[in-house]
Amino acid sequence: MEQRDRFFSSKNTVSHLSEETASQTQDYLKVVQAFARLTYQSVYVIDYEKKAFDFVSDNPLFLCGLSSDEVKEMGYDFYFKYVDPQDLALLITINEAGFDFYEKLPVNERIDYTISYDFQLVNENRNRVLVNHKLTPLFLNDDGKIWKAMCVVSLSHQQHSGNITISRQNSETIHVFDPERRIWRKDQRIVLTDRETDILRLYARGFTIAQIAERLFISPDTVKFHRKKLFDKIGVDNITEAMSYATHHRLF
Repeated sequence: MEQRDRFFSSKNTVSHLSEETASQTQDYLKVVQAFARLTYQSVYVIDYEKKAFDFVSDNPLFLCGLSSDEVKEMGYDFYFKYVDPQDLALLITINEAGFDFYEKLPVNERIDYTISYDFQLVNENRNRVLVNHKLTPLFLNDDGKIWKAMCVVSLSHQQHSGNITISRQNSETIHVFDPERRIWRKDQRIVLTDRETDILRLYARGFTIAQIAERLFISPDTVKFHRKKLFDKIGVDNITEAMSYATHHRLF
């Protein structure tokens, strides 16, 4: 077995594409390239038939000192070179668990799900950078297997690797994976109150506590009270982490 095959599953083997399925991708990379130009995050596209990358954006966050063309050429060998062995084992576990999960979904729903997880890249200076991957299907084949998927890479707001979740678009339920017990459990997506949302939005605009209080017609102590409740709710220690978490999870 080649190293890269450890990232692919027999449950998602894509070996034959009908003309109708293949026609889905006409000029799709132009859309991906346009999206990559608009975001500060790194973007790449996986082709599960070729077991390779279709596209890698120029954003240096994900590249570990290489060019996007070099990473595209390396494909999954990139992970074996630039991911810590412990986290590499975690990525393979996530891959297996993710395909197990997708296999149980109705085919017509699979395109609506996104998997998210964190791991450490070891960059060209041997520094560790904790990043988040969000991966979602772009195209399925005739059997409902994932043919192509898009991954968006950003800096993680977490403190450690893991944090594996699968969510469905417009659903209040998320699925959280326990890598030690190898099980998924259902949980409720965090929902902010209107007041918490207002405070975050004003912080994002650069307002101070006093200015937020004046804008919302409440006292500074009340702003601090709601801010503390927000921190406890999402498990962060400061407003910078709260902003990062809320943006990452689309909470406001």
